[in-house]
Amino acid sequence: MAARIEFFWEPSSPYTYIASTQIEALAQRAGAQLAWKPMLLGKVFEATGNRMNIAVPAKARYMFSDLELLARHYRIPLKRPEVFPVNSVAVARAALAAPESQQPAFAKALLRAYWGEGRDTGQPDEIRRVAASTGLDGDAVLAGTQQQGVKDRLRSNTEEAIARGVFGAPTFFVGEQMFWGCDRLDLMEEFLAGKLAAAAGA
Repeated sequence: MAARIEFFWEPSSPYTYIASTQIEALAQRAGAQLAWKPMLLGKVFEATGNRMNIAVPAKARYMFSDLELLARHYRIPLKRPEVFPVNSVAVARAALAAPESQQPAFAKALLRAYWGEGRDTGQPDEIRRVAASTGLDGDAVLAGTQQQGVKDRLRSNTEEAIARGVFGAPTFFVGEQMFWGCDRLDLMEEFLAGKLAAAAGA
């Protein structure tokens, strides 16, 4: 049976954006299935006492220089959004409102539009534009964000993340082994290849 990577992601997280540009290739190399699970990091922070990097001035200064280096390293676009944080509820619900087979591509496009192009994807018009760029019906996606099933799935993802010990984004699970941050992708790939044993307590 193929390994499975669970990708808990948050629209306002720049490191989630970085990871989103690399994770599919990693999963393909590892022969692993990939499950995209949007969550609400604000709720995770409430539950864990963690805070956004931007809430700590020294971390905020470092974060943006760090992101610039990562963007150059991976050769991906990066533009500091004028609106931060984005309306994560709107974006995460939109991602879940797309047909399941198209959710990964739509999620990537939403993250790129926000972090790669600086567009306020929390606004309905931007959600429509991103949806159209991936071949989706933007009005149908927006209507879907109001469906109870979509709202429940986002709530369930967030509650699951908290229950499993998630405290930040992006967070990945391979079985019960957790990997936090886009700088843990190499470790996760080695773990998937059987080069690293599970950590104690995982």
